[in-house]
Amino acid sequence: MPCERLTGCPYYGENTPIYNGTGTTYRKTYCEAGKTNCARYMVYAAVGPEFVPLDLYPTMTTRAEQIIAELTAKNGWSERWQPV
Repeated sequence: MPCERLTGCPYYGENTPIYNGTGTTYRKTYCEAGKTNCARYMVYAAVGPEFVPLDLYPTMTTRAEQIIAELTAKNGWSERWQPV
């Protein structure tokens, strides 16, 4: 199932065009086929879009898990995201 955030994802822009090069690979792998494996989507789903860093690449799942863990511990939130 395609990611509902694809058209407005701030990751894609001047430096990462969505329809060529690395952008195409990421779009096909994460946005169109496996959004739950995307580090950006992980943070978005777990703690909200305002906590997704602009420099977080879809491949940076370890960093995403750290962001989620730190925010949930710091704020006493229950974690909605469960890594697969």
